[in-house]
Parts: sequence; C-alpha cells; structure tokens
Amino acid sequence: MNFVRKIVKYLTHPRKIIVYLNSHGFGRLFPDEFYLKCLYRECIGKKLDLENPETFNEKLQWLKLHNRRPEYTVMVDKYAVKDYIAEKIGGEYSIPTLGVWESFDDIDFNALPEKFVLKCTHDSGGLVICRDKSTFDREAARKKICRSLKRNYYWFGREWPYKNVKPQILAEQYMEEKNKRSIAESLNVYKVFTFGGKPRLIQMIQGDKTVHEVIDYFDTEWNLLNLRQNFSNSSEPPDRPQTLERMLRLASELSENLPFLRVDFYEVDGHLYFSEFTFFSDCGLAAFHPEEWDGILGSWIELPKKSSGAINP
Repeated sequence: MNFVRKIVKYLTHPRKIIVYLNSHGFGRLFPDEFYLKCLYRECIGKKLDLENPETFNEKLQWLKLHNRRPEYTVMVDKYAVKDYIAEKIGGEYSIPTLGVWESFDDIDFNALPEKFVLKCTHDSGGLVICRDKSTFDREAARKKICRSLKRNYYWFGREWPYKNVKPQILAEQYMEEKNKRSIAESLNVYKVFTFGGKPRLIQMIQGDKTVHEVIDYFDTEWNLLNLRQNFSNSSEPPDRPQTLERMLRLASELSENLPFLRVDFYEVDGHLYFSEFTFFSDCGLAAFHPEEWDGILGSWIELPKKSSGAINP
C-alpha cells in the first residue's frame, strides 16, 4: 500500500517516479519505449516523437531503441576498449593500465603508485582519483566503487551498450600536464561529435567533474560557437589544442559508418590520449541553448532503416 501511495504522490513528477522506481528495482518493469517517453518529457519538457524524430535528442532516443550492434558493448567497456583502440589506431593512444579487478578487496594498494585513478569499467560516475596515497580515503573509495559495481548503468537512461558490460575495477595512470595552470588543475577534455564518421562539433571541458566546470563548443576549425547545454561557457575561450587535426582524423576513423558517436580525448603535454566513446551524449536528455542547435545537430544524424541488419531487438 505504501508503494501505491508513493506512485500517487509523484504522478505529476515523472522524474521522481523514475528515481523512486529505479531505487527500488521496479524501473526495469517498464518497456524501454514507455520509460524513455516519460524521462524525455521530464528532462526536455516535450513529447518524444519516435515515429518522425527530427532533433538531436529525439534521434538519440530512437537509436537507443533500434541501433544495437554487438561491438557497442566492447566500445563502452573501459577495459575491453583498450584492445579495440590498439587495433584501430594504436596502443599509444590509451592511458596506461595499472591493474584490473572484480572486487575492491582484491586491489593491492601497495603495488600502486602515489597517484592513480580507479574507475568502474561498466558505468559512468564510478570514478575515484588518488593524488596522494598518504591522504587517500580508502573507505570512501570502497563505498563509491562498491556502490557502482552493483549498478547496471543501462537501466537509468536505457543506453543499451552498457547493459551487458562486465563490472570490473580498472586502475590507470594518473595523467597530468607539467605546467598545468587551468581550472582546478584538471585535464581539459575534448569531445568530438561525429556524424556518419564525419566530425562536426567539439565540446571542450575545463575543470571536468569539479565545481569549476565550464564547457565551450567549437566547429572543426576551432571557431567558438554560440552554444550552451548543462554548464556555463568559459569567461575566456581556451586556446586551440596542439593535436586538433590528429584528433579529428582519429575520431573520423573510429566512428566510420556510425550514425552518431562522440569520441573523447585528452591532450597531455602535446600527446593525445583516448578517453572514451559515448553513443548518447548526455543521455540525449540535455537541452540546447539556443534551442535551434537541437535541430541543427539532429539534421546531421542519418538514421539507419529499421530493417537494416545493424538493427537488433
């Protein structure tokens, strides 16, 4: 009876229903299409049109439902993707691996360097950064990592590629620039939006995952665009990355024959490193300002036909 009261209470707040149901294991009872329509309405404030999708965010929801190729699972697995990257463009573009484990208790912290990064291979957000082992809060790290290991990232946004990724803990080398003086001393992130294998837009993040985070958008010639989504733009546009041409070339190679793929990179002292693949930028649930950009990016996505062999149930 208490469950019913909760549902009645939240009927006018779809996002609260979704959070409540997921936290109690009931969210997966709803079919993907119905679930996405509720989530889209709450986040974007509009009805989701899956029969004739036109905007970027609409088309990403359509692709979640209809574009399910087996290799996508490997591409979002933060450990398995390293072999994929090595085969496609070369192992020198991967951040060095320090270890991989299935349980937090299996980690030999004595064997790790003074600085390192722990991340879960199967989700987004299961990340712990150690900048000094002498002050590292291992218990807080355990709680965060173990919580992430129990979560199937697929269920919140129905991003199919994550559904069958094996949960593991990956340790990577801590990457930093020698003379870094930008926001919060974190690495800048360059996220290349590709459409059918063609780079069209670059999302550049400063202060990533900090309270100082700002995001700017550029075209492929590094011209600043009048565009904003979840975060404010920077007060002063960042400099053009040294590796921009190579970044765009590699993004094109890695995204060939895919309707949409975001290819993320770091630039560290002039060297380019692959970060991750994202098939659904911001889960396809982040509004654009000005709104016309949602339509512009949407026009760049050519949806495959449902009868295509690339489409699986």
